[in-house]
Amino acid sequence: MTPAQAWRAFLAQARVELLLTARRGENLLVTLAIPLLLLVFFSTVPLLPPPSWGGRQVDQVAPGILALAIVSTGLVSLGIATAFERAYGVLKRLGGSPLPRSALLAAKTLAVVATEVVQVLLIAIVAAMLGWAPQGGIVGGILGALPWLLLGSIAFCAMGLLLAGALRAEAVLALANGIYLVFLLLGGIIIPLDHLPLAVAIPASFLPPAQLAGLLRGTLEPGGVVEPAQAAGLAAWAVALVAATLFTFRTE
Repeated sequence: MTPAQAWRAFLAQARVELLLTARRGENLLVTLAIPLLLLVFFSTVPLLPPPSWGGRQVDQVAPGILALAIVSTGLVSLGIATAFERAYGVLKRLGGSPLPRSALLAAKTLAVVATEVVQVLLIAIVAAMLGWAPQGGIVGGILGALPWLLLGSIAFCAMGLLLAGALRAEAVLALANGIYLVFLLLGGIIIPLDHLPLAVAIPASFLPPAQLAGLLRGTLEPGGVVEPAQAAGLAAWAVALVAATLFTFRTE
């Protein structure tokens, strides 16, 4: 297959993946609704420690919810959907086509990124209604956060595909949801790492959800500063997860 043919095959598969994503109505609704519900809940109910700079709670919550959206869509939704496609033989049939495996994985990732664009817009709109005032303004803040959102999308899509290509569908269903809950509660997404016990915060700081949430907080929180070590760590995770997925992913 020539590069031009591979590119056309990738675009065709990307259109199919986008269509399939749009048709998963219940899954899409949950993917879009849960981050919004958590955003409203934690921004209005005083359960979390107040921001250290004295701002609104939503200013501290919104960056973490953006990270949560990336994790849930890439790791959970993509991982589980791909695992069941593999179990039902869909990927085996695609594996017999001229479509390169890397193009299939890239097409699935592109469909997730398209969903995440909608998620980010909805989260920004609802957060603005709650009084969100990020560093640089809402538009400027989101634009500044785009590199971290994209890098996080690549890392968590690769993580979901890594599970889907190596484990049975039922195992992916349980494991992806379990990892999601651990990341949600102890990964620095909702509760910042500096409010967690050191025995939890130190190991969690090396994991991709904490690094993504930290980068988004550094970009979006008033007075926040991006830590280069977190950027390097998330980039390293993305490269390692992509490499592992390309090396181990099986279609049957």
